Amino acid sequence: MKKNLVNVSFLVAAWLIGFSTLAQSNFSSKLIGMGVVVSDLDKSLDFYVNTIGMVKAYNFTINADFGKKSGLSNGVPTEVTVLKLENSPEANEWKLMSFGKKTSRTQSKYIQDDTGVQYITINVKSLKPVIERLKANNVKFLGNSPVSLNEKSHFVLVQDPDGTFIELIGPME
Repeated sequence: MKKNLVNVSFLVAAWLIGFSTLAQSNFSSKLIGMGVVVSDLDKSLDFYVNTIGMVKAYNFTINADFGKKSGLSNGVPTEVTVLKLENSPEANEWKLMSFGKKTSRTQSKYIQDDTGVQYITINVKSLKPVIERLKANNVKFLGNSPVSLNEKSHFVLVQDPDGTFIELIGPME
């Protein structure tokens, strides 16, 4: 009886592992790219590249025809600048684009003030150089940042020029 129970357990475990692999097989990449419409592309690029520390990976254009056919922009062309935490194929893409207009909504003071994508989390090897760049660029720290999470990690919360919350997590040194 015990032997049959063990065999059945192994079969169920193998089936579950196979099922979980099958369920995830619909995706050709494990990465997610985020498209972010910003009010001022130069200001946002300066923030993400020079203050946060992302790198420019590449640019591409969404022309008027593709914008219309795809439903992305109703025929309004735009340039997209792709940023990454490091320039490698394994890094997620943070795609910035601008249509040259200010947001029609008020900037959130807290994450719960609006719906949709409100924040991103960036894990860093050391918060010290990031904090120095944030201070040098007069970026306001939210709450009582930095906040200790445990003996090794701290949490810093700031907002980008358009109000997206940026969580920065890592050791101080």
